[in-house]
Amino acid sequence: MDPPNPRSEVLRGVPQVVVLDLDGVIWRGQEPIPGSPEAVVALQREAEAVVFCTNNSSVTVDTHRSKLEGFGIAVEGEIVTSALVCAEMVEPGETVLVCAGAGVVEALESRGVRVVREGDADAVMVGYHTDFDYTRMAAASTAVLGGARLLATNDDPTFPSPAGMLPGGGAILASISTAAGTEPTVAGKPYQPMADYLLRRYGNEGLVIGDRPSGDGGLARRMGYRFGLVLSGVTSQSDLPVEPAPDIVAEDLRALVEALT
Repeated sequence: MDPPNPRSEVLRGVPQVVVLDLDGVIWRGQEPIPGSPEAVVALQREAEAVVFCTNNSSVTVDTHRSKLEGFGIAVEGEIVTSALVCAEMVEPGETVLVCAGAGVVEALESRGVRVVREGDADAVMVGYHTDFDYTRMAAASTAVLGGARLLATNDDPTFPSPAGMLPGGGAILASISTAAGTEPTVAGKPYQPMADYLLRRYGNEGLVIGDRPSGDGGLARRMGYRFGLVLSGVTSQSDLPVEPAPDIVAEDLRALVEALT
């Protein structure tokens, strides 16, 4: 099948605000997607703000920054993670049971929240982490059954890797939500807390670039931004058409930026 034609009749030129996903757009696993570092540099040259925005809450902001810089990408703007946004959903001084990675712990401690791994809590915060097991599921669901609010950084079921699609934070969340019989409040893309966070800082006009229509495209529509879909992550050409419909589709970030510029 022929590759997608990235040119769009409704989207020309680089908007002043670009919200850029990481996994499946700039990298897969530990490897950069070919052409993505150069494409980011081109976006930074044209836009007033390039905001890196990820649902990956498992690592700290500095870890994301170091990875970007290791690929030759200068971090000139903000790195917005679902952990940072989810931390704003609890108050300083509250106790949060963390069923998540270092990024969530960092965000909560910066907010003045007491972090625990078991026992009673005001809230349980769930995110992707590789050491999740039955003991962690039991501790989290027990706290929710005891009255804790169930919060999640994101509900992405999968994420792209060089080995293929792997279970994401949403898969972990589903087990806890099922065991506790409680629906979570989700902070990350495409939900309202992430949209509100970005709108407060960057206004109501811009472009979201990502590989997941439900997450990145849903965020764009919620914010009133345009949506640029790349087929280098969780979405392939065989999945098209998708909803929400993107304003522009390209094989990867390099092709999308070339189409815009």
